[in-house]
Amino acid sequence: MRDLFSLKPDLVLYDITSTYFEGAGPEDFAKHGYSRDGKPQNVQVVVGMVMVAGWPIAHHVWAGNRIDATTVQEVVADLRTRFAFGRVVFVGDRGMVSDDNIEALTRDGHGYLVGMKRRRNAELDGWLQKVDEAKWLDCPVGITAREKKENPPRTRVQEIDLSAATDAEADPDAATAATPGAAAVASPRRVFVIDSDERRSYEQAKRTQAMERTRVKLESVRRRVADGELTDAARIGAAAERALRAHKGYRYFAWKLHEGVFEFFEEPVHFAREKRLEGRYVISTTETSLSALDAVALYKQLTEVERGFRRMKDVLSMRPVYHQVEPRVRAHIFVAALGLLLQTLLQHRLDAAAVDLSAEQALQALETVRHVRFEIGGESRTGVSASNLRARQVLNALAITNVRPPNPPVGDLTVM
Repeated sequence: MRDLFSLKPDLVLYDITSTYFEGAGPEDFAKHGYSRDGKPQNVQVVVGMVMVAGWPIAHHVWAGNRIDATTVQEVVADLRTRFAFGRVVFVGDRGMVSDDNIEALTRDGHGYLVGMKRRRNAELDGWLQKVDEAKWLDCPVGITAREKKENPPRTRVQEIDLSAATDAEADPDAATAATPGAAAVASPRRVFVIDSDERRSYEQAKRTQAMERTRVKLESVRRRVADGELTDAARIGAAAERALRAHKGYRYFAWKLHEGVFEFFEEPVHFAREKRLEGRYVISTTETSLSALDAVALYKQLTEVERGFRRMKDVLSMRPVYHQVEPRVRAHIFVAALGLLLQTLLQHRLDAAAVDLSAEQALQALETVRHVRFEIGGESRTGVSASNLRARQVLNALAITNVRPPNPPVGDLTVM
């Protein structure tokens, strides 16, 4: 990859997925863990992918119960060893943030651009309260969004002024005690709040649904208390807590028992915090040269890795895994990763030749090209069937002029 594409990395995109097994899988390798496939009942392995300049250059496979954040330092060390990379800017989502990772990256002279945990970060709400509605910058809208919608949803960003510390920032020990892992981001160099109309619409709908379901459960508790079915304070409290936990209702509601009357209401502090979070997320970076718009654009490049995972899983059949021996599992995922690299190369060639096809469409078009054997006058001949227009475009983009397969070497074993 270094030699062919002259990779001079600065920005390293990294993300993690999982792929599940049908069957028991290899012992001590196929484990239950957080399933990105919605298959928590199946054992799995964890797969990490590194992309640089749009190219998938490395992948890793771990046991299925490996935690995201524990993989980061191993991946960065591997990049330096295998590819002799110097300083990199590590781009990862909020699952990659930990004390050790941030400290190790900065200690080794690397930079980072990472998403911040939204609810398990004692400082984040303080940053949100610093948002100045007059300072939003509109992020550029992609071509696809403009084509799909006449008035596409906005994405806005602003950098937060960290010069005036919030209570949590002024007392980092308290923040650490309140939120494990908060010390990793106690004093970030720069912080950006991103506001997304599309995300807000989705999160408000989910919140409305959760509140209504919780309200129904709490109303049931109120009726049971009023009807005398629940009289013991401990049992009432247990019923109320079950109602709040079912749909994360504790984010929105609180309750009290006053003179035998059960009451519930919107919890003012938690509910206000949830509304501040809706539609917004926070990223942090060490890079002083990045503008706010650049930071958002770079962070959004993580979607390239997510698209790569989808192609590996669905187009290249990385899931499910049927192998029961660890080396075969690793080989299966290696073939899928190699297929993703070849698809990426194919897409680059198509784009360079101005062929309006995706890599998947190009491969489907090439399936119409057939090497056939036929008989003419008792004589056996071979040839290549005529390709369709799309297939010819793909072959031209790849500069393939001879579509006949080579003759196998005489005397060598040939597998058909």
